[in-house]
Amino acid sequence: MRASKIEFLSKTFPEFALKLKPHANGKWGKMNAQQMVEHMSYSLRQANGKDPKTILTPADSLEKAKAFMMSDKPFRENTKNIELPEIPHPVKKPNMEAAVHEMKDELLLFFQTFEGNEDKTITNPFFGELNFMEWLQLLHKHVMHHAKQFGFEEK
Repeated sequence: MRASKIEFLSKTFPEFALKLKPHANGKWGKMNAQQMVEHMSYSLRQANGKDPKTILTPADSLEKAKAFMMSDKPFRENTKNIELPEIPHPVKKPNMEAAVHEMKDELLLFFQTFEGNEDKTITNPFFGELNFMEWLQLLHKHVMHHAKQFGFEEK
């Protein structure tokens, strides 16, 4: 399971993203394809510790939130992220290739951050302190959510 999630994050999703037109709209939501890829880089910067966060979820709700995160239940369409503005951020990269390259760099840094210490924790604003396997689960769930948003079909 671990290897398949790493493969999806490292190879399958970036290859899928490169086939999308940067301004393509998803089946739901307001982000276009390139905004979505840049949003994934933002999430990876949280996971690799470059963009530290504080926990926003009340302490008495963290256990339930984490149980959902670790489950196979997907995020609902149009799940609201209170950290994001109502109107998506404009793209920062000149094209999709550059956006995907940045995303892959952030993912590589994520793996390097936990290399040799998978029990280390980094704070997620919604799910609390997460170790490598928990972050891997969350990142995979998040990427699958956006992949389906833009038409990815699991085989």
